[in-house]
Amino acid sequence: MYVDGYVIPVRKTNRESYLEVARIAAPVFKEHGALKVVETWGDDVPRGKQTDFFMAVQCAEDENVVFSWIVWPDKATRDAGMAKVMQDPRMDMDPASMPFDGKRMIYGGFKTFLSF
Repeated sequence: MYVDGYVIPVRKTNRESYLEVARIAAPVFKEHGALKVVETWGDDVPRGKQTDFFMAVQCAEDENVVFSWIVWPDKATRDAGMAKVMQDPRMDMDPASMPFDGKRMIYGGFKTFLSF
């Protein structure tokens, strides 16, 4: 498996708006090869002294962290699928209208080395 993961700050008042965007995007990823798309809203996220999820994306007091991941069968499927996702007209969304600050998103692709 190959996993794309990301953490973003979302204003608490934009939770439903973010969910609407996620409901549009998730099927697109699945149609282009993803096995699973998971979106999570911070619920039991401790504040750290040196690092934490909130600090990682510079969350303001009126924001929460969203931690999400997309599971792919392998990196080749992810690379091909992601290229198709980026060309899919359903993903042609104005960045200015997004319910989160994409400049503070942290993301990456991860090779799975243990899965139960």
